[in-house]
Amino acid sequence: MNLKKRLILMNCLQYEICGAWLISLGAYLGGQLNFTGVQIGSFFATMGIASLFMPGLLGVIADRFIPAEKLLGICHLLGAGFLFLAAPQTEYVTLYPFVLLAVFFYMPTIALSNSGAYNALEKNGYDTVKAFPPIRVWGTVGFIASMIAVDLLRVDGMKFSQSAYQLYFSGGLSLVLGLYSFTLPKCPTTGASESKSWIDNLGLRAFALFKEKRMAIFFTFSMLLGMSLQITNMFANDYLTNYFGGIAEYQGTFGVEHANILISLSQVSETLCILLIPFFLKRFGIKRVMLISMFAWILRFGLLGLGNPGGGVWMLILSMLVYGVAFDFFNISGSLYVEQETDHAIRSSAQGLFMIMTNGFGALIGSYAAGYVVDTFKWPDAWFVFTAYSVVVMILFAILFQYKHDPEQLERQLAK
Repeated sequence: MNLKKRLILMNCLQYEICGAWLISLGAYLGGQLNFTGVQIGSFFATMGIASLFMPGLLGVIADRFIPAEKLLGICHLLGAGFLFLAAPQTEYVTLYPFVLLAVFFYMPTIALSNSGAYNALEKNGYDTVKAFPPIRVWGTVGFIASMIAVDLLRVDGMKFSQSAYQLYFSGGLSLVLGLYSFTLPKCPTTGASESKSWIDNLGLRAFALFKEKRMAIFFTFSMLLGMSLQITNMFANDYLTNYFGGIAEYQGTFGVEHANILISLSQVSETLCILLIPFFLKRFGIKRVMLISMFAWILRFGLLGLGNPGGGVWMLILSMLVYGVAFDFFNISGSLYVEQETDHAIRSSAQGLFMIMTNGFGALIGSYAAGYVVDTFKWPDAWFVFTAYSVVVMILFAILFQYKHDPEQLERQLAK
C-alpha cells in the first residue's frame, strides 16, 4: 500500500472512532439511561476539559520523548480500553469517569495524526499544502460512514445508535487504529534541549493578547460562540429519537428511525461549505463572514425548534444544511483573523488560544449551560432559548467588534 493510501486509512479510522458516538451518545444517555440534560451535557463537556491541556501536554511528549506515531498508537489503545470499560456501565457515577478518560486520550490524537501525516509527506517529497487536504477529507468521509453504520447496525433488535453498542463499535475502531499506528512512518523526536517550552506548547504565552482590547473582544466572542458548538451534537439525536419518538404522530418516520442519517447531512454540508469560504471572505470580509456564521446558528436552532419529522421535516433538513455555514465560516475566518492580527513569534500560540477559547472553555461552559436549559425549558422550547442566545451574541458582536476589511491583505493570506 502506497503512502497516501496508508494515510487515508489512518484519517478514516481517526474520525470513524468519534463519528461512532459523538452524534448518537445523547440519544442513548437520554433514552435508555434516562439521564438529565445536565448529566448529558457533562459527557460532552469532557471534550472541552480535554482540549484545555491534553493536546499541548502530549505534544510536548511527542516532541521530546515518544515519536508521534507510537504515541498515537498508545493513546488509541488506552482509549479503546476505556471505551470497552464504559460500555457496560449504566449508572452515571461509573459511566462518566470511563468516558472522560477515553476522551482525554482521544482528543490529542487529532493533532498527533496530523503531525504524523505532515512528517511522512515531507519526508517523501510531497508538498503538504497540496497533498494533505485530499487525505484529510477522508476523515470526514469516515465520520459520516461511521454515523450511518451505527444508525443501521442492530443486535437483537437494538440499534447501535440507541445503545451501548456504539461504544463497543468505537472501541473496536480505536483498537484497530491503535495497532495500525505502530506500522506508520516514523516521526523524529527533537530532544528536550531543542524543544519549545511548556508555556509555548500549552499556548499560554498568547494570553498576553488579552491586553489588547480588540483581541480580548475577539477571543471573548470565540468563547461565546464556542458555547454553541456542542449543543446539536448533544441533543439533536436525543430530540429526534426520544422526544418525537414518544409522539404517536411521528413514530416510524424517517427522522425518528434514522436520526443519525438525517443529522449526517450536517457533516456533508460542512465539507461542501469549506469550498465557499474563499469567495465569501474576498467578497464580504472577515467580520461579515463571522456574522453570517452567527446568523446560521440562529437558523440552525430555530429551525430545529420549528420543524418536526412529519410535515415539517423540510425545516429539519434545512437546519442540517446551514450547519456547514455556522461551523466552518467562524472557525476558518476566525483562524485567518488571528493569523493577520498577531505577531509571528506568538502566532502558533495565538491559534492555540483561539482553539482553547472555542473548543475548550466555550464547549465546557456551553455543555453544562445547554444541559441546564434543556432541563429547565424542555423540548422544543429549549431550541428557542438557544436561538435567542445566538441573536444576542450576533448583535453584540456586530456592535463591539471593530474590523476594517482589507481585500488585498486577505488575498495574500488566502494565497498562503
